[in-house]
Amino acid sequence: MPKLRSVVLLFSSHFVVRALAVCVAVFAVQALHAQALPAGVRLGMSADDLRAAMPTAQRVQRPQRLAGGLLGSWQATPVSMAGLAFEPTFFFAGSQLQRVEFVASAEALSDGGAAAFAELVRWGRAAFGSELASNDPGTAYAAWTSTDADVYVQHVRDARRASLRLVYKARQVRDGSEL
Repeated sequence: MPKLRSVVLLFSSHFVVRALAVCVAVFAVQALHAQALPAGVRLGMSADDLRAAMPTAQRVQRPQRLAGGLLGSWQATPVSMAGLAFEPTFFFAGSQLQRVEFVASAEALSDGGAAAFAELVRWGRAAFGSELASNDPGTAYAAWTSTDADVYVQHVRDARRASLRLVYKARQVRDGSEL
């Protein structure tokens, strides 16, 4: 009987450890994807595909225009990341989703969004590896590349317009002959 108790206790402790490890892994994956593109959204999709993936997405009355023919013509409900509400805007060019911007105001925060920026940089390191960083008196920037996207986080530190921006944009690779 003592052997049976030992086996049951051993099995129980391994079971608890395994269950705990699974819970930690699930929460870690959720934390990594907290700043990922919304479920079903991928760069290169059409506006119809975006509406199917995000039924709450709405057309913008006055779209933002960016270089390269990008038109920020769709928005969705704010997303909570790093303790701030980020408003997503979806930019299309040539009828394909080319860029997704998440923007949040940090003016009301005592640190101007520095802690939120640090959290987003930690997320980027975990998701994409080491960043290419830039720091000047008014702005901090961290950027990563993945197979099909360039991702960056920008922190504007001006007290009157402090903000954070997380951007996913379609990766454009050029060879030396195009420069």
